Order: sequence, then C-alpha cells, then structure tokens
Amino acid sequence: MPQIALNEIEATVAAALQRHGAVPWIAASVARAVRKAEAVGNRICGLYYLESYCRQLHSGRVKGDVEPVVSRPRPGAVVVDALFGFAQPAFERALPEAVAAARECGVASLAVGHAHTCTSLGYFTEQIAREGLIGLGMTNASPIVAPPGGNTRVIGTNPIAFSVPDGAGGRAMQFDQSTTTVALGKITMAKAAGEQIPEGWAIDAEGRPTTDPAAAIGGSLVSLGGPKGWGFGLMAELLAAGMTGGVVSRDVKPLKAPEGAPHDLGQYYLLMDPGTSDAFFDRLQQVVDAVALDEGARMPGQGKQDRDPVELEPAVWQQTLGLAGLA
Repeated sequence: MPQIALNEIEATVAAALQRHGAVPWIAASVARAVRKAEAVGNRICGLYYLESYCRQLHSGRVKGDVEPVVSRPRPGAVVVDALFGFAQPAFERALPEAVAAARECGVASLAVGHAHTCTSLGYFTEQIAREGLIGLGMTNASPIVAPPGGNTRVIGTNPIAFSVPDGAGGRAMQFDQSTTTVALGKITMAKAAGEQIPEGWAIDAEGRPTTDPAAAIGGSLVSLGGPKGWGFGLMAELLAAGMTGGVVSRDVKPLKAPEGAPHDLGQYYLLMDPGTSDAFFDRLQQVVDAVALDEGARMPGQGKQDRDPVELEPAVWQQTLGLAGLA
C-alpha cells in the first residue's frame, strides 16, 4: 500500500475542496482536520469523508465560500454562526475570542451553530488544550439510538470530547468518544467491507441483538453502558442543539448524502481556565503518577504520536487524487 506524507495529503485535500467550490482559506482549514485524522489513524474522520465534502460543495448542501459570524453576547459566551458552511473554519474564526473570554471569566462557552458535521470533536478540544485551557465539547448526529426499552431512534451517537492541557503548550490527556458502544462509521465501514459486527454494538428494528451491520443501520445502536450512556447522549443532544440553535438528531438528514438540506448541526464547547485553581496541575500530576504505577497503563491519549507518512488503501488515495483532478 502507498505511503503518503501528511503534507501531500493536506495539499491534495485542499486542492480537491477548492476544485469543488471552497475558497482557499476554508479548504485549508478543512484539509488540516483531515490531515490530523489520518495522522492519528482516525479513518472515519479523514479521507473517508472527502468525497461527500466535494459532492456536497458541488450541490450546495455545504457552503464553501461563507465567512462565519462571531459574536459575544455575554462576557463568558461566544457564538459563531457557520452560515451552513464547514464547522472547522467556523471554530477557527471563533477560537481566539473564546480563549480570551475564558481567560477573562475563568470559564466560557463556545456555541457553533448552523454548521456542517465536525467529524472529530477531539480535533477541536485539543486546540483548546494547546491554548492552556481545559476543553469539553459535544455534538449530535443522525438519529440512530433508541432509548433503553424502546425501538424509536431519538438521538445520534452524540460524541463527547475532553482535552486537558499539560501546562507547557501540549495536552496531558484526551478522550473523544461516542455515547454509543461504537461509532456509526465503524458499522458503515463493516457493511461496505462485507464484515459482521460484534454482538452488543446494535439491535435490529425489532429490538433483537444483531451482528449484521445492515440490520444495525436499520435498527439502533446501543448506548454505552445502557442507561448511563443514554443520559450522556441526551446531555450532548440538549447542549449541542439547544445552546446553538442547531437541529435535534431526529431532524438531521443523512450526513453523507450528496444533496438535500444543509446539516444545520451545532457543536458546543466549554473552555475552562485551570489557572483559577492553584492546585490543578499538582493534582493532575498526582493522577498521572498513579496511572503510571501499573506497567502498560496510561492516560487517555498519552504518548499518541502522529504518523507520517501514512499508509493508505490504494483505492482511497486514487479517489483523493481524482477529486483533486490529479489522477
């Protein structure tokens, strides 16, 4: 399989997005997110999404030429209207104001409204951590999760991400996870590959456990930890939709469909300044040291390094080159 440098991936993705209607700065912003996803092996949020980005730019389902509107209606609240464009450039435009608000107030919120899917939430909370702040983020998605005891799909996989600074410009820990047992993308990829899924990931339309990815997509994913994960999913739903003006999961249309109404999703972030406590970094170190007592144990995200170059499936890279007009 071909080994492709991250710089080449980023440049090719940017070229593909521009070729399909994104202005240069927006294409560059989205390309950096795709690069990061591929660098850490997050295939679901990387080149896997590029074809849909391009097709939706072409159809107008996502706007590639809008300037996000940033406002600060209250001292600790920053709002950005993505204007049905990509989430990455909207976040990029709003982050400096949100960081300033958090440093002034101790805690601040950043509400990204009317945006395209953000794919990896950890990509955004990591940027918050590298500013020296604690970042907590959440969003919602297409309805694929029924409440415990029910069969009607109400919410999406509704991920939550959390990143903690190390006090030296990096991050000490990070997790980024769906509130279901597994992300929907893993099931769609299993379906495309003709593979079965483990029991416990999903139920079919009649509420029976299934290992068939097609039946899972027609049924419901299982909340992580049952009612506990369902509660976290509802929390993400209410904050991501209610605090941003985005749609609820039941109104989210298929994310990768080439045409249709804009995603109109919301992403909600809390930025917390650890400097409001003299104890934070001391307690962080105590926890890190305790985790390290067992060989092989680690903090979430600890020691994770970007891969460069990245090994890609030949068909994936050929498709990428084709979208950029380079094949």
